Amino acid sequence: MILGIGTDLCNIDRIEATLARFGDRFRNRVFTELEQRKAASRPRAVAATYAKRWAAKEACSKALGTGLRMGIAWKDMSVSNLRTGQPVMHVTGWARERLDQMTPPGYSAVIHVTLTDDHPWAQAFVVIEAVPDAGGGHV
Repeated sequence: MILGIGTDLCNIDRIEATLARFGDRFRNRVFTELEQRKAASRPRAVAATYAKRWAAKEACSKALGTGLRMGIAWKDMSVSNLRTGQPVMHVTGWARERLDQMTPPGYSAVIHVTLTDDHPWAQAFVVIEAVPDAGGGHV
């Protein structure tokens, strides 16, 4: 069953300008060390990499039904990639608490995320799904 859906569109040039103006202060406030390492590994696409992750965090907060103004910290949501390149959303802190509250007993939450960019835009789409635990729940 679908628990939440969120999407966000982010301007890459805006993120690039913010990085130029605030540098590490911005990076360290919004992005985890893992996300920063990913961006650093893509020197010709740093701003696009950050913009996609910004959009993913915004989309995830919307899928959680809270938005970023209701207590979720930027670093409570983090995007990494599987070896295949597929993006994966991880939640901790208040975002994790909210996800646990949304998830019915006998189910586990799975966060699906997709990212794309076509300069000057980066976009993310997040779907939170509840899947039955082994031996419990209903389809």
